[in-house]
Amino acid sequence: MDDAVVARFAEIVGESELLTGGRISEDYARDESLTCEPRKPAVVAKPATAAEVSALLTTAAGHGVPVTARGSGSGLSGAARPREDGLLISFERMNAVLEVDAVNQVAVVQPGATLAELEQKTAAAGLAYTVYPGELSASVGGTVGTNAGGMRAVKYGVTRNNVLGLEAVLPTGEVIRTGGKTSKVSTGYDLTQLIIGSEGTLALVTEVIVKLYPRPAHSATLLAPFPDLDNVMAAVPRIISSGVAPDILEYIDNLTMAAISHNEKLELGVSDEVRDATQAYLVVGLENRDRDRLDGDMLRTAEVMSELGASDVYVLDGGGARKLIEAREKAFWAAKAAGADDVIDVVVPRSEMPGFLARARELATAAEGGVVGCGHAGDGNVHLAIFCKDAAKRHKLLHDIFAAGIAAGGAISGEHGIGQAKKDHFAALEDPAKLALLRRVKQAFDPRNILNPGVLFD
Repeated sequence: MDDAVVARFAEIVGESELLTGGRISEDYARDESLTCEPRKPAVVAKPATAAEVSALLTTAAGHGVPVTARGSGSGLSGAARPREDGLLISFERMNAVLEVDAVNQVAVVQPGATLAELEQKTAAAGLAYTVYPGELSASVGGTVGTNAGGMRAVKYGVTRNNVLGLEAVLPTGEVIRTGGKTSKVSTGYDLTQLIIGSEGTLALVTEVIVKLYPRPAHSATLLAPFPDLDNVMAAVPRIISSGVAPDILEYIDNLTMAAISHNEKLELGVSDEVRDATQAYLVVGLENRDRDRLDGDMLRTAEVMSELGASDVYVLDGGGARKLIEAREKAFWAAKAAGADDVIDVVVPRSEMPGFLARARELATAAEGGVVGCGHAGDGNVHLAIFCKDAAKRHKLLHDIFAAGIAAGGAISGEHGIGQAKKDHFAALEDPAKLALLRRVKQAFDPRNILNPGVLFD
């Protein structure tokens, strides 16, 4: 990169906030993708304002410098892996929760703020931001970039259902605002929704307005072991249609449960006899502002699961429930520790989950590999740890699993995104007309192709 360009970047953010050479740590070279090799950028800039982001992008565009945005680096698809000849913009200094507006039930947040920091600020006001993708160290901006979901999406939806407005900087350096503190907008194209999930390829988000909900006073977690996954999935629509409105509906297969129980030292009270006969578990989270109503919801849910073949239903105490949910959120780390070669998150209609999982296991066996997993049973988001050491066989296995998901009416990813890790499969399996349209959208936003080139598509 030209020294004059580097000097201009330093002038914008200050020399102490611009990293080059040996000052760039390995953390900036990667995210949590298991398949994208680390790659250090030429320069790391740490802006403090949208104006500084604007100046950085204006300079990068003028000199054709590729730009990658980074929040916490907790993504799983390589979207935050920078270019070796490029600029990495880290939002670690733009990390404030600017406002918690209790009247309008919204918060205004900078992109580098973590979900844990937002949780702390909203809890003090008796409110909650309900997007919990399983890693509270994730940045709000990163979750916007990938349209993150998580366990509570069955009740509250994913990021795009909970973001009302954005401030964003275009690759030209122009700063725009989309949406606002209102929940209804019918004025032209919805740029908020277009930028959400674009993985840093269209604009860099510098401020987010998120929707908040009152925190229920009472909650409960039920754990039900089932001898057959089909019974688990049969229970899900019955629970939802019963009117109890669960905020968590998770399935965990027996191997994943064994792994997270061992890693996190969980004691759930399940007997050896029941555990040995269990193929999958269903975890149901319930919440209510009224204790008696919660008790009624628990009873109704337990009855449904028992009728549909649950071996037993365990009501976990507060500590046990919290440990189980935390362990489920750490399933990726358990898979990584177990030597998984990749982790994917195909989404299918929830009625198709048993068939899709059976097909994924068949494909893995044929490839001399294996798959284990868990997922959001309420919305059909299947998380699979892939074990297949041979790179060529693994690539074909992933292609076939993704194709099976699409054939079942789903998509390659429900919340992790495409990034750099899965763009080949995306290009091969997606509708060519849709891909062409997406490329034209990219061209309209980013005519010089400086924002995250190589993410989503080449």
